Amino acid sequence: MNNEPNVNNALTLSQRLLSIVKSSRFIGFMMSILIIAVISMMFFHPDAMEGRQLQQHDVKQGIALGQEAKAFYEETGERTWWTNSLFSGMPMFQIAPSYESNSLFSWINDLFGLGLPSPSNLIFMMMFGFLILMFVMKMKWYVALIGAIAYGFSSYFIIIIGAGHIWKFVTLAYIPPTIAGIILCYRGKYIAGGALAALFAMMQIASNHIQMTYYFAFVIFGFVVAYLIKAIKTKKVKQWVVSTGVLLFAGILAISANFPSLYNTYEYSKETIRGGHSELSQAKGNENGGKAGLDRDYITQYSYGGAETFSLLIPNIKGGASAKPIGGRMSALSLTDLPEVENLVKENKIKQHEQQVMHYLSQYFGEPEGTNGPVYVGAVICALFL
Repeated sequence: MNNEPNVNNALTLSQRLLSIVKSSRFIGFMMSILIIAVISMMFFHPDAMEGRQLQQHDVKQGIALGQEAKAFYEETGERTWWTNSLFSGMPMFQIAPSYESNSLFSWINDLFGLGLPSPSNLIFMMMFGFLILMFVMKMKWYVALIGAIAYGFSSYFIIIIGAGHIWKFVTLAYIPPTIAGIILCYRGKYIAGGALAALFAMMQIASNHIQMTYYFAFVIFGFVVAYLIKAIKTKKVKQWVVSTGVLLFAGILAISANFPSLYNTYEYSKETIRGGHSELSQAKGNENGGKAGLDRDYITQYSYGGAETFSLLIPNIKGGASAKPIGGRMSALSLTDLPEVENLVKENKIKQHEQQVMHYLSQYFGEPEGTNGPVYVGAVICALFL
């Protein structure tokens, strides 16, 4: 008789799981995963399937910087944590962080990318992460699918794949599902929300692009304040306090899992110009009125200008890309490469000396030194947002 409640609970759980699996929402979710996997493969077809590799600048640079350490390991069988290949010497744990503890969860990257060949796995990760967010926001499955595809194919993500900013890309891919965890938590689903937030926050930090996670912290703050205002209006402040506490605990777990990497980065930063220390340059304190760290112009050297933000809606509002990859190399784009100019040249409406001048004028005229392309979200998406 004592076993009857346990049997009933097991039956109830199995029935609930069966009803979830049979639900149109679950079927829609699985169909969406299949569709974005096919799209990810087709976008890079046939190159990804044939094992070809993109000539990504930052990836090639990373391989070159790690060559000295690799040769040392092959010769001695020991790992070195220092290399002379970068600047006047630099710790290897900053170039290629590898810790024993990371092996506990590094396999999640492969799982989240569905084991697809690179770079198809990357674009899948970006769409899959946003799909999770859309489902948590209770969108219909086909709306969620459209949103995931639109997000994944924002031009910026394709651009940074080409540039080889892989870990920046992966960090950005884990941000939407982290937001999903936050939303669930503030809806009162503490275990599911806290677990989701902790998991994807951990994977964000493990991707070793703390700058993106730092920017995301401002988004989290916005969510916390927005839900506080809502809690005050609906008189559910106690639930808000519990939810915030769960998310703080989730954040502590995420940081703790990456503590070795974060601690070493923190310690190393004290000896760099980013921490306000360098014996090879003028003291930063004198340049910034006594403040340590980098000056504002250096930090924002490649940041978008105000007007250029409209490239989200109008892609070439500042001329588009300043260069494009040709045969594994970046080739500068001048005014003579514009289709309109090429047509005028064919029609002999532009003189030769004018062509020569245009050849030295970049298509891009934004505030940064250059860009691989505009951050275009899509006119239709912007219209739908409004």
